[in-house]
Amino acid sequence: MASFLPIMSPPMSAITCHEPTSTYFLQGAGSSYVLRVLPTGHLVHLHWGARLEPCAIDWFPLWGDRAFSPNPPGMREVGFTLDTLPQEAPAYGNGDYRAALVGARHADGSHVLDLRVVKREIRAGKPALEGLPATYVEDPAEATTLAITLLDKVAGLEIELLYTVFHGTDAIARSWRAVNRGGAALQLSRALSASVDLPRADWTMLQLSGAWARERQVVERPLAPGVSAVESRRGTSSHQHNPFIALCAPGAGEEHGEVLAMNLVYSGNFLAQAEVDQFGSTRLQIGINPLEFAWELAPGGSFQAPEAVLVRSGEGLGGMSRTFHRLYRSRLVRGPFRDAPRPVLINNWEATYFKFDTDKLLALAKAGKEVGCDLCVLDDGWFGKREDDRSGLGDWTRVNQAKLPGGLKRLAEGVNALGMRFGLWFEPEMVSPDSDLYREHPDWCFHVPGRPRTEGRSQLVLDLGRAEVRERIWADMSSVLRSAPIGFVKWDMNRHLTEVWSPALPPARQGEAAHRFTLGVYDLLERMHREFPDVLVEGCSGGGGRFDPGMLFYHPYIWTSDNSDAIERLRIQHGTSMAYPLSSMDANISAVPNHQVHRRTPLATRAIVAFTGAFGYQLDLLTMTGDERAAMRRQTERWRQVRRVVQEGDLHRLVDPRGNRWAAWMSVTPERDEALVTCVRILTEANAGRLALRLRGLDPARTYRVRVTTTKELPSGSGATRHQEVESAFDASGAALMAVGLRADSPGDFVASTWHLTTLG
Repeated sequence: MASFLPIMSPPMSAITCHEPTSTYFLQGAGSSYVLRVLPTGHLVHLHWGARLEPCAIDWFPLWGDRAFSPNPPGMREVGFTLDTLPQEAPAYGNGDYRAALVGARHADGSHVLDLRVVKREIRAGKPALEGLPATYVEDPAEATTLAITLLDKVAGLEIELLYTVFHGTDAIARSWRAVNRGGAALQLSRALSASVDLPRADWTMLQLSGAWARERQVVERPLAPGVSAVESRRGTSSHQHNPFIALCAPGAGEEHGEVLAMNLVYSGNFLAQAEVDQFGSTRLQIGINPLEFAWELAPGGSFQAPEAVLVRSGEGLGGMSRTFHRLYRSRLVRGPFRDAPRPVLINNWEATYFKFDTDKLLALAKAGKEVGCDLCVLDDGWFGKREDDRSGLGDWTRVNQAKLPGGLKRLAEGVNALGMRFGLWFEPEMVSPDSDLYREHPDWCFHVPGRPRTEGRSQLVLDLGRAEVRERIWADMSSVLRSAPIGFVKWDMNRHLTEVWSPALPPARQGEAAHRFTLGVYDLLERMHREFPDVLVEGCSGGGGRFDPGMLFYHPYIWTSDNSDAIERLRIQHGTSMAYPLSSMDANISAVPNHQVHRRTPLATRAIVAFTGAFGYQLDLLTMTGDERAAMRRQTERWRQVRRVVQEGDLHRLVDPRGNRWAAWMSVTPERDEALVTCVRILTEANAGRLALRLRGLDPARTYRVRVTTTKELPSGSGATRHQEVESAFDASGAALMAVGLRADSPGDFVASTWHLTTLG
C-alpha cells in the first residue's frame, strides 16, 4: 500500500496564529480553516475555503446589530449580538436562536450556556478518543492539533475543542470533550461534533439516502430558509440516511467547483443539517441526534463527543471524495488487514440459505477453490435451533450438530485443507425470543417494563450498554473463535432499535441508553481487534445499514448492500463512493435471476461491477456449467491483476448512472503507473452514438498499454440472450487518453467493458 500523504515541514506550520488578532489559520494543501478568539472570549469562524496565507483579516464584519437580536450586557452600543455572530461552539439561551453545538440542562432546570475561551494550545500529532473510533496518526509529524478550551463559569462546564489538520491534505478532524468542573451535576442535552457558520446560502446540499437494498443514493436539493436535515433515529447510522452531508457552491460538479463536506465517525443516531438564517448565512452541523439524547455529568465527570471529518475541495465532488478516500484507507482503517490484499471469497448464503450440511459446504468450498477463491464463509444457520430466522440468535456455543457433525472444527479444517481460510457469520447484538439465552435472561434486551416488546426479523436487541451482557456475548463468541481455525468473521445486524430503555439506568438517565449501546458495540469490536488480530472482520447490517466511518475503524470493508444486482449496484456504489473508498466496499457476484430484483445480467458484467470493491461470489457454484466456472476462474485471475489499483487507487467518476444510459468510472494508482477504467451500458437505444470517455489522473508524458475486455451480445436461435468476452490491446499516451479518450459502443442491455492500463518501460 502506498504511504500516507506528504508531511509538511516544519510540522507546526499546519496551524499558525496571527497573534495581534488572535486568529488561527488551519492550513491544508489547498484550503484554510480560519477562526479567531475575540477579546470577549467568544470563538468565531472566519473562513473555510481556498487557502489564505496568515494575515489580519480584520476588515471582515463579524456581527451586526439587528432588530430582535438581543445584545449581551453592555454590548448594545457596539452592536454586538450572538444572533449574527459566526460561532464555532454555539449554545442556547443567551441570544443565538440558531441550532447549538452543545446543550445542557443545569441543576436549576435552566439551559443557558455562555462558553468563553480560557486556554489555547497547538500540539503535534493527534490524540485518540476514549471509547470511540477516530482517525489516527502513526507519527506525530503527520498532523497538528489545535486545542481550544472554553468554559461556562457559572456552571463550571468545560469544553475542549480539538481541530486536527492532516498535513498535505484538505481534511480536518473535529471533536470535543466536556468536563464538569462545577459543584453540581448537570445533563448534556445536545452533543453535535462540528458546527461551521458560512456567510452565504446559495449552496446545493448533497446527501446519501435510500432504504434497505438501495442504500446511499445521491440526493441533491438547494438550501432554503430554515433547516435542511438528514438524520437517523433508528439506533444505527441506517440504510435510510448516511452520516454525511456536503454543500456544493453554484456551478460545482464532479471535477470543478467548491464543495464543503462533513462525515461523522459514529454508528448510532445522528443529525446532519444546514440551517439558513434570516440574514442569508448557513450553519452546517453534524453530530449525535439530540432526539431523546441526554448524558449526566456529575462533578468531575466527562463526556467525549464523536469525531467529525471535514473536507474542503476546490476540485468538485471528485476532489472531495479522493480526500476522504486517502485518509480513510490509511488513517481510519487499521490493523494487519488495512493494506493486505482483499481475499476472494465464496459465501454460502444465496447458495443454500439455511439448508446446508458439512458435505454441501465442503463441496462448495472445493468448487470455490477451483475457481480461485481464497476464503469460504459460512453464513447464518450454523448454531442453536436455527432452521430459519425465527430462533436461535444468542445460542452461539450450541453448534448445530445435525447440520455440522463434528462441529465447526471439522468443517474449518476441511476448508483449510483445500488451502483456503474459513469464515463464520455472527449477529452478536441480537437475541431471538426462542433461544436459551433469552429464556435465561429475558431482561437483557431493550424493553420497557409493562409494554410489548417489538420484534424485527423475529429478534430483539441486546442492551450492550450493560457490562454483564457484553461479557456473556464476548465469552460465547471468543469460545467459538477458539474452537476452530476461523480466520474471518462476518459481523451482521439485522434490525433497528425500539423500546430503548435499560434497567441499568435510573429514569433521569434513560437518554444515555442508545449512545451506551453504540459504545458497547465498539467495545466488543475493539476486543475482536485486540484478542483476535489475525481474524479479518467484515461489517454488515442487512447489507449497508451501518456503512459509516465508525465501522471502518473496525472493519477493513463492509457488505455494501444486500442488493447484489449489478445494475442496482451501479447507483449504490456510486453514492457510497462519495465518501468511502472502493477498498471498503464488499461486492460479490450473485446468481441470476437476481434474488432481490429478479434481473438477468451477463456473468461478465456482474464480475466487472463487482471488481469495484472486495471481490467474491455468493451463489451455488455447484450448479454452474463448466464454461461458467472457467469464466469465473478467469475472473479471479483478472481480479488479482487489478486488485492493487482498485484497493489503492484514486477514484474518478466519469459518467453518473443517475438518469444516464451508462455508468463509468476509473481508478488510478498514486504513482500513475496503472489504471482501471470501467463502463457499463445500462440500457441501449436505437442508432445510438458512441460514448466518449476522457480519462483523468494519468501521467500525460507516459505511454500506457491498454488491455480491453468487452462483453459482447451474441445472436441466439433460441431467443435467449448469450454473451461472450472479447479481449484486445493497444498503446496510447496518457495525454491522448485524457484529451481524446476511449470509445464505448457495446450494443445490448447490461453489457460492460474494462480497460486495464499499465505503463510501458
